[in-house]
Amino acid sequence: MVYEDRLPPEEELKAKKAVGKSFEPSVIDRSILKTISYEYPYRPIQMEHTTDEFTCLCPFSELPDQATITIKYVPNKLCIELKSLKYYFYSFRQVRIFHEHVVNKILEDLVAVLDPIEISVVAKFAIRGGISSTATASCKKKEGG
Repeated sequence: MVYEDRLPPEEELKAKKAVGKSFEPSVIDRSILKTISYEYPYRPIQMEHTTDEFTCLCPFSELPDQATITIKYVPNKLCIELKSLKYYFYSFRQVRIFHEHVVNKILEDLVAVLDPIEISVVAKFAIRGGISSTATASCKKKEGG
């Protein structure tokens, strides 16, 4: 092994606990997600993060489903730390989950840790059986909320 003395970070261990098995969505651990302070709350910005390396499993066949995930959000007081987001996405790798549920799970977990002003999650799944699928979930903080 190249890095024999390497100790993996806690997020990596949590993300990889599903390797070699398949699981229900309840195994996804939102505590993997870490945040950083947004130091300019008086200046609204939109953050956008995209990965084309997202994979999960078909709930019926357990064949891999691949998607491009795009997250857009307006931070309130917190921003997502990107390494933790990478490990969070990795934790879906062996999870049997419907496309519609992927975006809602990601949205709910990010809302819980970030409390953003607004957020959307778009998943564009690769063509399977001649059909492509795109799922979108979003929410916006209520005025004064």
